[in-house]
Amino acid sequence: MALTDLAAAPERARRGAGLFRRVRRLVPGTVAFGFVWLAAMIVVALFADLLRPYAITQMDLSSRLAPPLTPGHWLGTDELGRDVLSRLIQSVRVSFVIAFGATILSAVFGTTLGFLAARFRGVCEHVVVMLADFQAALPFLIMSLAVLAFFGSSMVLLVCLMGFYGWERYARIARGLAISAGAQGYAAAVVQLGGSPARVYLRHILPNVASTLIVSMTLTFPEIILMESGLSFLGLGVQPPETSLGNMVGFGREYLTTAPWIMLAPAVVISLTTLSISLVGDWLRDRLDPTIR
Repeated sequence: MALTDLAAAPERARRGAGLFRRVRRLVPGTVAFGFVWLAAMIVVALFADLLRPYAITQMDLSSRLAPPLTPGHWLGTDELGRDVLSRLIQSVRVSFVIAFGATILSAVFGTTLGFLAARFRGVCEHVVVMLADFQAALPFLIMSLAVLAFFGSSMVLLVCLMGFYGWERYARIARGLAISAGAQGYAAAVVQLGGSPARVYLRHILPNVASTLIVSMTLTFPEIILMESGLSFLGLGVQPPETSLGNMVGFGREYLTTAPWIMLAPAVVISLTTLSISLVGDWLRDRLDPTIR
């Protein structure tokens, strides 16, 4: 048995190398990095309570501004002696919850309006297109600053406000694809068989345009992360004692020369996360779009 195993070892090695080459051809290295990084961030967001070594508000004034690799504080501490790693883990959870919720809200709202515009042509279509043009021309950051300054910041308001960003992109895509699908045979066949408009759009048109909408979501997700980070950096996003990636960057800018790790840790996470989502989104677009295969 030992001699047989030794003889089969080169064959298993060759098979493993061949499998690795096939996977590498299908998924480039940069895209594989994007998938691995996003998977790690999702795990951190889901199990933040188990991964945090300290509470995010726990202070140790005797260890203020401790540098990275300090025993017990692998990413150092901030100006109040709070563990940077613990706050970073919680920030990943909060930022991902906001970005994910806002992306879903934006996609559902925009797709619904796009389908309504395709179904009820005429006045309804003109109204939706006009609203989409108005939204595209609206300085969203200035509007967000005004709304948050007037109503105050809360998690629900922040998600709803971020969800209002980018819906016109989904509306335009859904409207165009729905009109195109409506002119094709399968949608007309369902109508002739007595299918209701809701069945036509939800059971037949939506699955056929879902790939394009999913790719658009991968492009909107990093934009919302950056928007939330910018608002939190300006002090109008997530409020203490809660924390987010932009919130950490905003508080860390005052210690950039004396304790740069406070700001650099969340900044690196923001950069790598948005880069990974963009890489994965571009790869998905190339894989799902039949016109560029």
